[in-house]
Amino acid sequence: MAAIFCNLSSLRSPDSPSFSSLSSSGIQSSRFSGVFSPSPITFPAIRRRVSCQSTSPATSSVNANAKDFLHISDFDKSTILNVLDRAKEVKALIKSGERTYLPFKGKTMAMIFAKPSMRTRVSFETGFYLLGGHAIYLGPDDIQMAKREETRDVARVLSRYNDVIMARVFAHQDILDLAKYATVPVINGLTDYNHPCQIMADALTIVEHVGQLEGTKVVYIGDGNNIVHSWLLLASVIPFHFVCACPKGFEPDQETVRKAQNAGVSKIEITNDPKEAVKGADVVYSDVWASMGQKEEAAQRRRVFQGFQVDEELMKIAGQKAYFMHCLPAERGVEVSDGVIEAPNSIVWDQAENRMHAQNAIMLHVMGL
Repeated sequence: MAAIFCNLSSLRSPDSPSFSSLSSSGIQSSRFSGVFSPSPITFPAIRRRVSCQSTSPATSSVNANAKDFLHISDFDKSTILNVLDRAKEVKALIKSGERTYLPFKGKTMAMIFAKPSMRTRVSFETGFYLLGGHAIYLGPDDIQMAKREETRDVARVLSRYNDVIMARVFAHQDILDLAKYATVPVINGLTDYNHPCQIMADALTIVEHVGQLEGTKVVYIGDGNNIVHSWLLLASVIPFHFVCACPKGFEPDQETVRKAQNAGVSKIEITNDPKEAVKGADVVYSDVWASMGQKEEAAQRRRVFQGFQVDEELMKIAGQKAYFMHCLPAERGVEVSDGVIEAPNSIVWDQAENRMHAQNAIMLHVMGL
């Protein structure tokens, strides 16, 4: 399959300021004015950003004041960068040991899990607790949306009890219906179509390690799944070079690819050649070949995906500057070798930690705090 291109005349401007990592003590104190104890810790203001200027702006319809967080492309570039800034600020605050910033005090969050997950549950529940709130876990047997009770009824009832709803579900229509009928913000914790919270954490991690998101080359190796769709939606808002290398027949949704291309913001490539794809990469990204709900296809997929494992040889082709990322859980020896995930340039664990910090910022944003 020929690569699909969406070119910009220039992705990186040498004169533009970087949206780079704050130090562990860097935070804008005015953001938290009035919420600390009488003797707060003072944090110097450091507010450097990525300059995301492209030759043509995104054409997708966005709403910076959207009630919910369902797709990254629902928001404009400024809003996404502000959320990432906020994530860095609150991360620095938590890392400092400060525990008097409690914007979620007296608030509750309903967490719907049609799909189980360690990272999603622990990161949301811990993050909400650290900022003063109480999260309620509702597992597959607690709520059977569209089976035991209609989604619209679940949305309305939970809105009467809670201040925010997070849902990790299979069908994307379920999250859309929840948002439609809920009167409180709804956050997409994952659907079969996309995983926006993960990609926000990934963007935060790249900024911390590479120094900026603009102009970076992110290469995804594997199945064209919900992670790829979320990267494409981010690429329709912020300019960078995104490449998806996958076997024939496992490409991402064509309409989502077209949306990213038509935005005219980023350079997009879909290819079937992983070795060519990773050349010059800043980040090489992998995910399991068979996601939850596809395990019966695992043996067949392992045959089809031969040659798409991220191993030491592929990382050598990518170059010394390339970082390795994986959204986890990983099947070591399948989509990634043990040596790669344990290598010094693997930033998988920072990436996992940043789920909590990115999601805290997302919750603060949609709740208007």
